[in-house]
Amino acid sequence: MTLTPLLTAPPAIILHATCAILAMLIGAVVLFRRKGTPLHKALGRIWVVLMLIVATSALFINEIRMFGPFSPIHLLVLVTYAGIGNGLWQIRHRNVAGHRASMQTTYIGALLLAGAFTLMPDRRMHDVLFGADSGWMPSLVAIPLALVATALIWHRLMPRRGPRTVLR
Repeated sequence: MTLTPLLTAPPAIILHATCAILAMLIGAVVLFRRKGTPLHKALGRIWVVLMLIVATSALFINEIRMFGPFSPIHLLVLVTYAGIGNGLWQIRHRNVAGHRASMQTTYIGALLLAGAFTLMPDRRMHDVLFGADSGWMPSLVAIPLALVATALIWHRLMPRRGPRTVLR
């Protein structure tokens, strides 16, 4: 493992990766700790800001170009904005279940699933974790493990069947 590929990257990539890693860690704390507490609210606000930075900085990462400066991965920016916006709208309207679903889906989709695919060869995080000359073998192990971990987290977070939770 070497941080050189990340530290020598353009500033947008350094900002993007740093905020994504922080959002992944803080998001895990928010998702798995008690809800509604002052800590949950404070860390949730920090997570939202980090996710907005992650999504916005992605617009300035244009190493894969298919449609002008963009690629299909940039659609995740719109999905992230929509997920965060919906989650905030839901909690402002006291729909706890809707807030939970939106934030969990954003965490899993924008961080875990998208993050798993940064482990493909010739991607910067692959080079950071496995080295530039490691080839496909580490990815063939790491990506399925990341996807299984994502599925387990998704299963753990799935709401149980029951009435919709609305604050009064």
